[in-house]
Order: sequence, then C-alpha cells, then structure tokens
Amino acid sequence: MGARLRITVIVGSTRDGRVGDAIAQWFVDRAKQRGDLEIDVLDLAEFDFPDRYPEEATPQMTMFTTAVDRADGYVVVTPEYNRSFPASLKQAIDYAYDEWHAKPVGFVSYGCRSRGHYAVEALRVVFTELHTMAVRDEVAIDLLAVRGDGTPRDRDVLEAAVTTMLDQLTWWGHALREARAARPYLARTKGERP
Repeated sequence: MGARLRITVIVGSTRDGRVGDAIAQWFVDRAKQRGDLEIDVLDLAEFDFPDRYPEEATPQMTMFTTAVDRADGYVVVTPEYNRSFPASLKQAIDYAYDEWHAKPVGFVSYGCRSRGHYAVEALRVVFTELHTMAVRDEVAIDLLAVRGDGTPRDRDVLEAAVTTMLDQLTWWGHALREARAARPYLARTKGERP
C-alpha cells in the first residue's frame, strides 16, 4: 500500500467554550493508534484569518492552504449550527481550491440529537464541488451523550464508527494518491473561478 497517508484533521469550530477541540482530540487519539496514518491537526481557532477576503493571501491563509495541499486526505470535525456547519469552516475551506482536488474527506460531527448529520450533508455538497471523494460513513456524536470533558459516553459504537470511516478514508487515500502520481488531476478550465 505504500507509505503512510498524511491525514489532516480540521477542527471547524472557533467558538469560545466549544467542545470541538475535545472531540477532535478524542478522535485523533484513536486515529494515531493506526500504523498506516500520519495525523496533522489544523485547529481553525489557532488561525488569524482576515474578516474579508483580501486581494492577496495573508501568511495565515497561505499556511492553511499549504497544509491542505500537503495532505493525502482530511477529516473535518464539525458542529451543527442551525442545520449546517459554521461560517469559520466555510471561510477556511474556500481559501483553497486546487489543493483539495482528488483527495478523500471524512467527517466527525456533533450536535444535539441530530449528531451533526445536517452539517455533514451540507459539507458533502461543498466538498463535491471541490473535487474530493467524501467517504460514506461518518462519526456522529450526540452532545447529550458527552461527558463534561468532551469525550463521548457511547465509546464502543463510536470507536467502531471511527474504524469504519478511517478504513474507507485510507482505501480512497491510497487509491487517489496513486492515481494523482500516475496522472495529474484535471486542471481548472482557463478563466474558471472557484
């Protein structure tokens, strides 16, 4: 299967008092138990992105897009806000375009009762437009079943979901990495804007 895949985990919430960082850490701890993955974390709360899209990329924007480009695949950790995902996540996603192409993406979502499913469904549309391969299975956490430290109570079911999602992500990651090496992914049509 080749060298380990570099998977970038993107923490999408930037709210004060969020549980996203704790959920992301819980997920990362499980992902790092696998010997076939190299895990990087991009926590959007640690970036100082501009309020408005500038004419030229800022150093923080460039740092983010470089990390996106370097990855073989992604796991997006997202809350569900009003049946969608946070604006901070959409802003960051839109800084990159070609860097996302022909790579797999998986999702860890959380929310009350719906477990973030609506956020993931909205993200699937966005990532399809970015020419990624969104894996079918996701890790979905009900915030009503989370301990005070942000770790889920239903660990057995969720750890099985982590394994399933990462197995799919790894399969697609290797297949797409090999495909990109054999033949560059289709370039944007001249003049086309993301």
